[in-house]
Amino acid sequence: MNFFEQQELARRASTRLIVLFCLAVVAVVVAVNAIGAFLYLSLTGSHGALGAAALPRGFFATNTVIVLALIGGGTWWELNRLAAGGEVVAQMVGARAIDPGTRDLLERRLVNVVEEMALASGVPVPRVYVLDDAATINAFAAGHSINDAVVAVTRGALTRLTRDELQGVIGHEFSHILNGDMRLNLRLIGVLFGLLMVSMFGRFLMEIGRGSRDSRGAAPLAVAGLALWIIGYIGVFFGRLIKAGVSRQREFLADAASVQFTRNPDGIGGALRKIGWLSQQQGLGSEIGHPNAETLSHLFLGAARRSFASGLFATHPPLEERVRRIYGRAVDFVPAPEQPLALALAAADRAEPEAAPIDYPGGFVSPVAALVAGGAPRADKVPKAIGGASADAAPLAQRLEEPLLAAAQADVGAAQLLVLALLIDKDRAIGDGQRRVLAEALGAPAAQTVDEYHARVQRLPPGARLLLVDRLMPTLRKLPAAAAQRLLALAHTLIVADGRVTLAEFLLFTVLKHRLGPDAHKPTPARFRHVAELGADAALVLSLVASVRLPEAPERAFNAAMLLLPGVEGERVPADAIALDAVGAALARLNQLAPLAKPAFIKAAAAAAFVDGETNWKAASCLRTICAALDSPLPPQLSKQAAEAVAV
Repeated sequence: MNFFEQQELARRASTRLIVLFCLAVVAVVVAVNAIGAFLYLSLTGSHGALGAAALPRGFFATNTVIVLALIGGGTWWELNRLAAGGEVVAQMVGARAIDPGTRDLLERRLVNVVEEMALASGVPVPRVYVLDDAATINAFAAGHSINDAVVAVTRGALTRLTRDELQGVIGHEFSHILNGDMRLNLRLIGVLFGLLMVSMFGRFLMEIGRGSRDSRGAAPLAVAGLALWIIGYIGVFFGRLIKAGVSRQREFLADAASVQFTRNPDGIGGALRKIGWLSQQQGLGSEIGHPNAETLSHLFLGAARRSFASGLFATHPPLEERVRRIYGRAVDFVPAPEQPLALALAAADRAEPEAAPIDYPGGFVSPVAALVAGGAPRADKVPKAIGGASADAAPLAQRLEEPLLAAAQADVGAAQLLVLALLIDKDRAIGDGQRRVLAEALGAPAAQTVDEYHARVQRLPPGARLLLVDRLMPTLRKLPAAAAQRLLALAHTLIVADGRVTLAEFLLFTVLKHRLGPDAHKPTPARFRHVAELGADAALVLSLVASVRLPEAPERAFNAAMLLLPGVEGERVPADAIALDAVGAALARLNQLAPLAKPAFIKAAAAAAFVDGETNWKAASCLRTICAALDSPLPPQLSKQAAEAVAV
């Protein structure tokens, strides 16, 4: 599946949504003016030469302004309320945030699956929620971008699904995250709320008319309110049609992506078959009982209400058709009994795989002015599927000690200290200076804790540190904006304390800034349609990857990358001329590429990182950082294609 193509389609669908919304607004304005004029003339008995002559001056203009204010104000209000991202949506349906360090084994299994999928995709681990009151099978993903996404599942999904089926459901939701569906879905919520405002205002007028003691004034208010209530629901009718049409096709795509992610059709297929069985036995097997379920119906894995399960307003395709597309044939539904807790926990424990540690080479980190100083890194081979399941969370826990990792995931203060510990230099003199900075900024006890964390962090291979940061991201995202800025400022101070910036420090800070910075939740405008418009920036970033991958022959890795960028003009920058702050600025501009322009550049970067069919931790970390900075996934097939393209 081409996620960049799907992001572009989602962007176009968003544009069409705006056009259809404008048409619906025009229709509502015309209807309000027409019915308003008819009611006014009928109730007052006024008649002009052409009818309209008897209307008060500015009648149509006033009506238009009021209607536009209601719709525009309602849409703005709702979108502004949703600006905080996925957590607000989760709260709208009463979902409970799961502590990343939870000891509930069912919840632990869910957290592990989400972490595996996130690390395999190259995106920050989203916060995980559970709908405790829902015994049915359902789930949703919400947020404005991959940096503020949340994933929520029902309690029934935890107790009724096997680990493979749960993984299939999470794969489906990750497709929505990577395809750009989440932002489109939030805009749909705002549009529908804006159209509903006309109807709500009509109900308000009816309530006033009903409570008025002046019968002569009450009747016109009640009639006008009834008219607005009806007209408003006409707008909502067309809004729901828009929502249903946009949502149904995206569900087919998400099902297909889940199979691609997990390489197991029985994952998402089994979950949908169980939803179908539940629907046959007890009504709707994916029903959500919360009052806001109707508003969020298009976000869910399955239909949240019976009225949205079939017919004109169906937000999801028929289950039979979804299952048929997954398996390529008609397949029966399967029972979905709620498993006894002990059996579910035992199954979860048996299903947890033992992941092999990532074999990243250790070694030096290079300062800005000498990226390849000190000789070439060992040519140890890391897994070709750098974005695949081998990049798992298990080695982090094994090397870092599970209690420390659990504490950092559970406590935002510990998470911050662990991130700062990653930046303490191994050189004692430099490290002592950094510790003094920490003691002044946070106090001696916090500095001592960072020092203790630093000793344990040394057990991690260098390339695994970015994975650790992404695993801590659900906790770090709890930080208020001001606290996140303080953390970034302190991290920057530690980095420059010795007057130099190492490659590892640059990569770590780039990811932190992109995930937690002030622009993390804002959509990035697409200002450039082709990589050729940013040839110098592309060449600079590719020069960095080439220099760390083949310091003895960087031109070979650079040329392998540029072969995949025909028409792009750019010269290789020598290692001693690469300034990492310039690389950061180049990545920021490259992130403004249109979605369909990004794949070519990422494939070129992968070609440089995997030249000769293998890579090292520096090149692999550069590739992961590039994908993070470009808001792009690092799916397993990307690395596989890159490795095959340069295999000797």
